[in-house]
Amino acid sequence: MRGRRSRARIREAARELFREYGFDGATLRAIAARAGMGTSSIYRHVKTKEELLILELADLQEEAWTCFRQQDSRDAPTEERIRRFFQSQHELLARERDLTVIALRATTYPQTRVCQRVLALNDRTIGLLAEILQGGRMRGDLVRDVDVLASARALFHIATGARISWASGLLTEDGCRDAIDASVDLLFTGIGAPS
Repeated sequence: MRGRRSRARIREAARELFREYGFDGATLRAIAARAGMGTSSIYRHVKTKEELLILELADLQEEAWTCFRQQDSRDAPTEERIRRFFQSQHELLARERDLTVIALRATTYPQTRVCQRVLALNDRTIGLLAEILQGGRMRGDLVRDVDVLASARALFHIATGARISWASGLLTEDGCRDAIDASVDLLFTGIGAPS
């Protein structure tokens, strides 16, 4: 019980410092101090600040999925469900922009542990998109022979590309949403069942 409370304090301190100083500016020493513990004590709970980052990203992802599932109607057209999924996800990612930028940046260093953990989270997102698309194929919203997994990957990479531009300051938040919507339109032109 005490260990769980200590871990919760560490995570809260990390969240605060990530927001105040950015991921690069926060150190484990500062996180330990903010959590009210010694530097050596923090290592009993976490090994790196990257581990704390992954926990935050995983929580954001879970929150996005929960939010989406609470509002989701499986009877809605597949394209509409996909748009709502991306909207729910983007609202949370925009709220934690610094963490989102770090996650996007981490994927450019494939040899690092953080990258591997972020990619595992990305695979879960692709899995959820595939689940939505599979339901749409079964209902007849998509062409019968569509490759659901390839389509889910394409949708995910479309959104990631737009988010990289947004995180880099090349697109506004609205521009990012518009780019994702336009790409979803384009993809569904190819995989949507004929009217």
